[in-house]
Amino acid sequence: MRHYFFLILIIISSSCKAQQEQNQAPDKTIRVGAESLDEYLPLLKDKKVALLANHSSLVGKTHLVDTLLSNDVDIVKVFAPEHGFRGDRPDGATIDNTKDPKTGIPIVSMYGKNKSLPVELLEGVDVLIFDIQDVGVRFFTYISAMAYAMKSCAASGTKFIVLDRPNPNGMLVDGPMLDSAFSSYVGALPLPAVHGLTVGELAKMIHGEGWTGDKKCDLTIIPVKNYDHSMPYILPVKPSPNLPSDKSIILYPSLALFEGTAISVGRGTYKPFIQYGHPSFTDLKHTFTPVSIPDMSAKPPLENQKCYGYSFEDKDVKHEFTLKYLLDAYNKFEDKESFFLKTNYFNLLMGTDKTMQQIKAGMSEVAIKATWKSDLDTYMVMRKKYLLYKDFE
Repeated sequence: MRHYFFLILIIISSSCKAQQEQNQAPDKTIRVGAESLDEYLPLLKDKKVALLANHSSLVGKTHLVDTLLSNDVDIVKVFAPEHGFRGDRPDGATIDNTKDPKTGIPIVSMYGKNKSLPVELLEGVDVLIFDIQDVGVRFFTYISAMAYAMKSCAASGTKFIVLDRPNPNGMLVDGPMLDSAFSSYVGALPLPAVHGLTVGELAKMIHGEGWTGDKKCDLTIIPVKNYDHSMPYILPVKPSPNLPSDKSIILYPSLALFEGTAISVGRGTYKPFIQYGHPSFTDLKHTFTPVSIPDMSAKPPLENQKCYGYSFEDKDVKHEFTLKYLLDAYNKFEDKESFFLKTNYFNLLMGTDKTMQQIKAGMSEVAIKATWKSDLDTYMVMRKKYLLYKDFE
């Protein structure tokens, strides 16, 4: 009986110790910059504040605007990027100036007639906060909006705060560097196609490399907690209308290259960027038909035409930037002269015209990638100076 009593005590003691150790274990949950209110609210006290934000600007499940208003922050305006403040406008759609119906705060477009941020729009603004989810590629236009905003803040003396968020493709650095001859809104910064930075790290690079012009930006970055570049990150909301799933975000760096070709990537369906095809690929079994979908794709490529192609929906995909899908489609496409669109958009996405020339010349993916190596090695040295988080191995 005595032995039984001591056994019970040992079990209870072990259980209490385990519970105590569990309670003392550090919290490993990824916490985005917007959640660290104690770090940035003091910087907003008695200030006129503007936001460059959209639907992804969340503090938990609450929008950043509502969070700041509940903390008596004086928000004077919100700047909206591509897809609008609520992230429900189709790709390329003009965003108009308006007012938020809930709060009455003016919403000023950065994706209308003017995609920059004119300095005069910062008159009366003390602090501009950037809080938008990026996906880690040069041609995703939210980082173009950030770069223009930083330049205007540098010129006007407006403080710029980045509430950092993880990069779901943050374990990738790949692709050709931007050739300045192909600078555009889908290539506003001298980066490789897949840059391997969070928006906070990128802002630090823009600042450190002097890309804001003659004047420096008064920059503060509120970092992510418990994050490093090797980590996968599941986004709480889709970052744009046509990236509705984690798989589409993983495939986006590679499949987005089709946007400069005759091939459809599924815009005009509810499964964009997890499939691709063309009406001429009739020997393939997978099919889809693009149609106009409000709030996703208005008049998508190959609208109302049955496409035959490939689907990744039931396949495992890995984080990579690859040309294999592009090369396979090019080799399969009979009319090679019409594969690349005459708009030059493919070259703008790649940031160079060399890749198109290499594909037409019949070079393999290995050979094409070898031509990027020297520039990528140089970039990686520069990138290392601006990392806020442990790098991928």
